[in-house]
Amino acid sequence: MTMQDIKAVYFVGAGGIGMSAIARYFISRGLVVAGYDKTPSELTRRLEREGMLIHYDENVDEIPHACRQKQSCLVVYTPAIPADHKELVYFRQNGFEIQKRAQVLGTLTRHHKGLCVAGTHGKTTTSTMCAHIMHQSHLNCNAFLGGISKNYGTNYILSDSDYVVIEADEFDRSFHWLQPYMSVITSTDPDHLDIYGTKEAYLESFRHYTELIQPEGALIVHRALEMKESLQPGVSRYDYSLNEGDFHAENIVIENGEITFDFVSPIETVRGVVLGQPVPINIENGIAAMAMAQLAGCTADELLYGMRTFSGVERRFDYKIRTPQLVFLSDYAHHPKEILQSARSIRQLYSDRKITAIFQPHLYTRTRDFYREFADALSLLDEVILTEIYPARELPIEGVTSQLIYDNLQPGVEKQMIRKDDVMQLVKSRTFDVLIVLGAGDLDNLVPQMAKELSKNTAAPKA
Repeated sequence: MTMQDIKAVYFVGAGGIGMSAIARYFISRGLVVAGYDKTPSELTRRLEREGMLIHYDENVDEIPHACRQKQSCLVVYTPAIPADHKELVYFRQNGFEIQKRAQVLGTLTRHHKGLCVAGTHGKTTTSTMCAHIMHQSHLNCNAFLGGISKNYGTNYILSDSDYVVIEADEFDRSFHWLQPYMSVITSTDPDHLDIYGTKEAYLESFRHYTELIQPEGALIVHRALEMKESLQPGVSRYDYSLNEGDFHAENIVIENGEITFDFVSPIETVRGVVLGQPVPINIENGIAAMAMAQLAGCTADELLYGMRTFSGVERRFDYKIRTPQLVFLSDYAHHPKEILQSARSIRQLYSDRKITAIFQPHLYTRTRDFYREFADALSLLDEVILTEIYPARELPIEGVTSQLIYDNLQPGVEKQMIRKDDVMQLVKSRTFDVLIVLGAGDLDNLVPQMAKELSKNTAAPKA
């Protein structure tokens, strides 16, 4: 089935952040777009308002007529959907063209110049930042992102540009479907060991990904990575980091809630970069985003404007309240290295204040594999409140609970374990100085309610 043959697209697992971006692409093309998701959410409600037909019962009878024509309906599914899902079984048994989201993105990288960002962490912010720079430039871009851009209120940008910015996801080896024109790799700290099994297999997966970069393209890789790339002839290689490499920062100034630096580049050094979202971890993310945008052809003025006007990504160091009395923010960080970066940034920004984290661990396997690393990272903060593990796609593992992290927190850290259902009561019953909600689970659903409650009851800063 070619792109021209497709008249309808059906999504099994419609409400995921990545799936919804693909859905929006097909909605914008005027196709019939429908799908199933387990539960309604703000994202699925937005999609319905934009014209997508979504139902929430696993029921073949709910599939629209236009999506029952195998000659003209493409079925897209997420790996999180079980193989025995009734609707997926129906499509398989009736010979429909069925693709993973990543396969669809792979097709787009063969029809556009794909600017892809891969890595264990940092890829959502870096890809969203690059997309904003490109979209504001003379080059423009399409974009399929893993988070909601606060500049655009969506995870998707559509234009007639030849460029497409894509977040390249290593889960289930999805990024092996891509054929990037250029790619950044931000980090390769082992994750998803339930899929890969070993650190070596994880690194090998990234090595294979680098083989997929098109000749005459480019790889921009963080200097600290253990991974060894394998590039086709004609692919240029660059490295970057905070203060070393082909691309890096100099003259970093962090003061009065602002961050400025000079962007050092083999193409053209750009002085006086201002971070629109002034968070220390975004210096490196910005270096990688600017490097790829500059290699694509963005000018110095376009880089400066894009960085200065970047508003961030929802759930990535996302401020909800920022007053002299109270700071409250939410962060999607769910890998120990991400937690570490967030903890270091918040400690650097609020060195003289009491910092409390409420952390919902994500996945039993990740907690089992990294509970010591989680504890070490969280121990940079003053107080840690742990909820039960968010299981996502997994069944419980005997002996694996949040207690593993709790027991390994460093002496001196105030700590507490509560049920997620009791979080709101805790927030109502006490005051905070700096509070951050961490994790990729469903605790974030309570953040708007928490912000409303906290705004009633602020605490004066503590020495």
